Formats: sequence, C-alpha cells, structure tokens
Amino acid sequence: MLSAVLWVLFLVCFPFAASQQIWDLWQTTWDRSKLFTSLKPSSPINFVQPGPAGEADIVVDERSQYQTMLGFGASLTDSSAHVLGNLKTRYPSNYWSVLNTAFNPSPSSDGAGLSYIRIPVGASDFSAGAYSLNDNAGDEFMIRFDMNRVPPYTFAVLRDMMGINSLLKFHLNPWSPPAWMKTNMTMNGGSLQERYIPAYARYLLKAVQGFRTRGVPVYAISTTFQNEPQNSNPTYPTCLMSPDLEARIVLNLRDLLDSNGLGNVKIVGFEHNWDHATSYPVNLVDESGGALSGIAFHCYAGSVKNQELFHSTRPNRDIYFTECSGTYGSDWWSDIKWYMDNLWVGSVERFARTGLMWNLALDGSGNPKYPGTDSCGGPGCRPLVTVNNDGSYTFNQEFYAMAQASKAILPQDAGGPFGQRIGTTVKGGKGWALRVSGFVTGRTSQNDWFRYSLVVLNWNDGGSNGWSPSPVKTTINFRGMQATYTFPVGVTTLWWYAPG
Repeated sequence: MLSAVLWVLFLVCFPFAASQQIWDLWQTTWDRSKLFTSLKPSSPINFVQPGPAGEADIVVDERSQYQTMLGFGASLTDSSAHVLGNLKTRYPSNYWSVLNTAFNPSPSSDGAGLSYIRIPVGASDFSAGAYSLNDNAGDEFMIRFDMNRVPPYTFAVLRDMMGINSLLKFHLNPWSPPAWMKTNMTMNGGSLQERYIPAYARYLLKAVQGFRTRGVPVYAISTTFQNEPQNSNPTYPTCLMSPDLEARIVLNLRDLLDSNGLGNVKIVGFEHNWDHATSYPVNLVDESGGALSGIAFHCYAGSVKNQELFHSTRPNRDIYFTECSGTYGSDWWSDIKWYMDNLWVGSVERFARTGLMWNLALDGSGNPKYPGTDSCGGPGCRPLVTVNNDGSYTFNQEFYAMAQASKAILPQDAGGPFGQRIGTTVKGGKGWALRVSGFVTGRTSQNDWFRYSLVVLNWNDGGSNGWSPSPVKTTINFRGMQATYTFPVGVTTLWWYAPG
C-alpha cells in the first residue's frame, strides 16, 4: 500500500518522468526494407535532462498552435470504385486487406486510418462515360434528379469503408454541370449558361441530400463546376468558370443548404493549382462573403509556398489540399521526398487541413479511364493502390508517404479530436536533413494525457554529391526535457504522451 501511495505522489510531483517516453514508431525507409512498419523498441526512448544537442535538434513548441487536421485520403472515382468492387467479387480477402490497411483508424493497428474521401458528382475523367445526375434538359427544379445514375458499386465500397472507419468525412466535387446547362451542350469543355445558376445550385443541393439519403454523411461540397475551373478540356468532363460566377453559385447554394437543415455542410471553392493562389481564390472569397468555408488547392502548377500567400491575405478561410497524382514509372524514393516536402509536411505547414491524392485505386496501366480522354496520358496516373487482374495489389509510394502523416493525426479516443498542428523548429549542423511536422491530439477525458506526434523526413541521401544515405542522430526537445533518436533515411512517425 505504501509503495502505491509513493508512486501516485511521484506521478503528481514528477509527471514528466512517467509521461515522456516514446514507445510507438512507424517507419518507411528509402530502400523499402520498412514500409509503414510498426516498430516497438525493446525499451522506451526516454526524455531526460538535456545534454549536448544532436546532429539535428528538433524543438517542439506546443504553445504555437495552428489548424486542427480533418484527415488524409484520396478520391473514390467511378474507376476506383469499379476496381475495388471487382476485387471484392473475385478476391474478397484481398479486398478487405486493402481496406483495412488503408482505413483502419485505431492508433494501435497497422492501418493508415485514411479519413477524408472526395467523391465526384457525375462523370469525371475516371468514369465509364459521360453522365450527370440529371440529364433531363430543362428540369430546372430537379424533379427527375436521379441518384441511381451513380454506379451501385460506388455505394457498396463507401459502405465498406465506413464499416471500418466511422471517422470518414466525405467531400463531393462535380467535374461538370449537366450538359444541357452548358454553352456547348456537352459535359466536355465549355461553360455554364448564367441563367442556370439557380438550377445548378439546386442540383448540388440534391446531390448532398441524395448521398446523405444513401447513408454517406457529406461533410463538404465544392462549387467549382469541376475540379479545376480554369481548365476546359474537350476530351473529358470540364467546365470553365470565373470567380464571380462561382461566387454566385456559392451564395445560392449556401441559402439552399441552410434552408434545408444542412447548415453544417461546408462549401469549398477553387479546386485548382497553387500558381493562381493570390488571384482567383482571393476574389472568390471576397465575392462570396461568409458563405464559403475555404479554398482547395492542387499540386500541378506553381509552388506550395503560394498556399501561405493565400493564407496571409485571407487567414479566416480554411485551406484544403485535395489533389495530386503520381505517374507510373517515376522514382520511388524521389517521389517520397517530394510528397513529404511539398504535401504532407509542406502543405500542412502552410495551413492545409486535408491532404488528398487523386485516385484511390486503379489497375497497373492507370485504367479504367473516360473513353477518349487525354487526361493522365503516357504511362498513366498512379493511384494509392494498384490492383491487378489476378487479385494481387501493391500500395504505392503515394500511400506510404501519406500513411506516415495520417497516423500522426488520428484521434486517440473514440469521439476524440483529430491532431492539431503545433510549432516545430529544426536546428543543428544537419538540421537541413530533416523536414518535420508536429501535432498534439487532445483526449476525451481531462484525466488522460495528450498525445504528441512528430512526422520526420530524413532526406540525407547524398543528393547531387553522390548516393550516400546517412542516418541523422537527433535530439528532441519538449518541455525542457530531451530525447535522442537516430532517424534513418526515410520517413518516421513517433509519439509520446504528456499531461495536457
């Protein structure tokens, strides 16, 4: 009894000694010897009284708090749902293995806990053909709006995802209005006739209601006529728009959502590249007032630094990062470095609340695609997971980079919050070798310690000076205490607990 009392007193008087231990690590290395591998050290990595700094020195500043994360993920295109649906039919055990690896949100599991999914409304460049959810010309009040146009395997896969991860948030995104609303009377290219703005807002409202009726809890919807409003491509569903026109849709849709009990559904705009971050999206925010929740960016042009420029001009709007795609045939480790530097560290440190790649699943040629499209030409777009005809599958570099970041921000408790980004700085002679994001995750009980997570890229591979991957001995400073860990070349996610 006395020993128990002394232990309680010890915890009260010296909480850091008990709480500051790193037991949990996940790692992906440059040579693929570890692929999102859970590591359990034989003894904990302890935070102790500070000693000499390591080659790199990470300083965690929990007082500098930024955006709370919403999640990482990809788009469930028609093609992705088709590939996964076929896998379920022919090789069900492989199907469930893919979904569990991608979506299991338990901190103690080997799953990545992907928790944010974008869903096209109607056809995209990864659909079997052109269609909208109302192809009845002149039906401006959406009397014949038809959710049955969505392929049935899409809902089947969505239900299975939700069965594994109840934290999933869903973001609807149209690529084009119905053809009859457009100047060229086709889903491919063209622009919206302005007289159909109210009808198009009703169309989007019906999409939110329709997906919710099918059991898909829509978190957000993009008002962009398509993913990328300044891209009119005649080979797949696209549609040009201006900031003024999109703002008018936003205002119409916000009124409709609010008056139909859907005031909690977020409206997101732009859905295009970094290069125009200080023009189109700024104008859109100004013209749509408080109706717009935030702006979504893609990676295909410009620099991620432009996200910060947008944030500095309109800091009261959320930033979503919603699309990037790899290409088959590129270098595995070079891709990992780029994704971490620009997306899963770079975009997040520039205020993104989400991190998404493009297709969730495709075959080994980047198919199936929209007939005749020039989208994702050459060797084809690479998804998070490649599924082959024989039922085998491969998680790609896009997944492994993303999984490392996703793991760090998942709720620790059922009903608990996602991770919130906190300040980190990297010093030391090899501080340049590390790219770091830090997060704190709150708890549902005030008696439970908070979780503190780091996602660390070590890209000290020699680079232009010749191939020479070298680990970096690193000290981690937190609340006046210090831990030491040697990061191999690759990506490491680790965490510890401390009183909130």
